Amino acid sequence: MNNSGIRYIITIVGLLFICWTVSCSGGSGNRVTTAAKTSDREIPAPPEQLIKMVSPDNNAGFKLYDHFKVVLAREKSNISPDSVTVYFDGRQVAVLRSAPWECTITDSMTVKTGRKALKAVAYRRGKQQNTITRIMIIYSDIVPPIYGYRVVHTYPHDRDAFTQGLVYNDGFLYEGTGQESGSSLRKVDLTTGKVLMQHNLDASLFGEGITILDDKIYEVTWQNKVGFVYRKSDFDLINKIYYGTEGWGLTTIGNRIVMSDGSNVLYFYEPEMFTVVSRIEVYDNRHKVDSLNELEYINGEIWANIWMSDMIARIDPVTGKVIAYVDMKGILPRADRLPDTDVLNGIAYDSKGKRIFVTGKKWPKLFEIKVIE
Repeated sequence: MNNSGIRYIITIVGLLFICWTVSCSGGSGNRVTTAAKTSDREIPAPPEQLIKMVSPDNNAGFKLYDHFKVVLAREKSNISPDSVTVYFDGRQVAVLRSAPWECTITDSMTVKTGRKALKAVAYRRGKQQNTITRIMIIYSDIVPPIYGYRVVHTYPHDRDAFTQGLVYNDGFLYEGTGQESGSSLRKVDLTTGKVLMQHNLDASLFGEGITILDDKIYEVTWQNKVGFVYRKSDFDLINKIYYGTEGWGLTTIGNRIVMSDGSNVLYFYEPEMFTVVSRIEVYDNRHKVDSLNELEYINGEIWANIWMSDMIARIDPVTGKVIAYVDMKGILPRADRLPDTDVLNGIAYDSKGKRIFVTGKKWPKLFEIKVIE
């Protein structure tokens, strides 16, 4: 073999050695370096489960103005939290720093019916570790009586009116009607049932409850999440309002507008920007009262039609509890019913004359009633 062949073989061997070194030594070196970096990186420790809630149980039931004890315990016998903060219905109740890990929810905190969150947050070395949340249910502290009624007077009512809202104001009835392509706002003569003024909603809108505040009529729609503000004198549109739920019934308490959405929740709105300022959940002594529909404020109470029933719930607007029920069964005689006659819906109150009016969807009559207690 000549010298050039020897140089060629040496070159090839050298190149193979370099490739082996890069792929094995260099690759292995990179992996070692990466592993070293990974092992050196500070990985935060997972939160420790420091506490558990012994009582009360989830969905435990209490009555208005009850007090009850919250009992916590350490999850691990050898690790103790530095502190535990307890909250009820969004309010801080106590900060616990040593055993016994207990505190009391006082009667001053159980002043509204409904579902309330009970939460305990444990801290150790300045960091939040674990949180426990349970739901408590506050029921009414009374058994609501069920009252009857007596018809004082009967008035004619437009049988085609699918009544969704009803208000008595300055000697006239104002009525909101529903259904697709048939929703309207009306001014009605009480004695004759004659429609004196009418504004028809766009065919795409399903009209619902109405109320009056400061010579303005507020009207909401069912699922469109938009409502309207009219000048009472001529039904001219002066504003639109928007909300995040379905619109069902409306009434006015002072400078607040109260709206139902078909659940057991009543929302209190300020009228200008139409934003929610508070809410209540309606319960009696046994369960939540759903399907709240048309509303009327009468002598310090909110009266609400319960959809698909003959019952009216009389509700405390402060606590949310049902004070009483009024059973309106049989008020519209069978002879006045047609196949499309719908449910009881519509309550209006004459505050000066102390008169209560009720009607229903596609009812030919409107009734002035007295409650029999």
